[in-house]
Amino acid sequence: MSYSVGQVAGFAGVTVRTLHHYDGIGLLVPSERSHAGHRRYSDADLDRLQQILFYRALGFPLEEVAVLLDDPAADPRAHLRRQHELLTARIEKLREMAAAVEHAMEARTMGINLTPEEKFEVFGDFDPDEHAEEVRQRWGDTDAYRQSQRTASYTKEDWQRIQDEADELTRRFVALMEAGERADSEAAMDTAEDHRLGIARNHYDCGHEMHACLGEMYVGDERFTRNIDRAKPGLAAYMRDAIVANAARHAS
Repeated sequence: MSYSVGQVAGFAGVTVRTLHHYDGIGLLVPSERSHAGHRRYSDADLDRLQQILFYRALGFPLEEVAVLLDDPAADPRAHLRRQHELLTARIEKLREMAAAVEHAMEARTMGINLTPEEKFEVFGDFDPDEHAEEVRQRWGDTDAYRQSQRTASYTKEDWQRIQDEADELTRRFVALMEAGERADSEAAMDTAEDHRLGIARNHYDCGHEMHACLGEMYVGDERFTRNIDRAKPGLAAYMRDAIVANAARHAS
């Protein structure tokens, strides 16, 4: 079985020009040519193209991809193992970045247009502007960041209302913990859902997947853990577990 350059471009989601370029530099030379001289790709060629695109997605330059694929000591399974490891590391890094974005947006949105005294009056001793410039530089052109800026018009009264809502949710979580309710109980998951809706209402769109990342940040970032656990030791972990359970409930 062989495939035309147009078919392969369609399969792989690349342009015909890209495939011509790969052929021209010797990275992916078609195994066959038609009688008219047109490129024809075999299944083995498609396997190689898959490997190329995996490495390219991971940021490898074409020259390095060629060296890796043409290494006589490496078999296809070795490439797949390497790519799996790299992709797993990339996923973890992206999760960390997502948590950092959430962290920074949470901090950023909790202080705009307030005096320093008012910032700390509402938010305690967690500095809202600690990562603001980094956030603006790295994610200032994202939808999530733009959404977070809608809080720029919030007054001190708005922030006090938001803090009151947060305090009430904290009390609900603490009461559930003290009553021995499991974090994956209906009551705990309902409280987690109210927490998510509050973020969406007051700050930025917060789907269940994003909310789960935020929950992980509550235990992954010691500053958040320390701040949350002031209400009750272990509260950050309990909230995380309830948030994750609620996200799983809505995914099913």
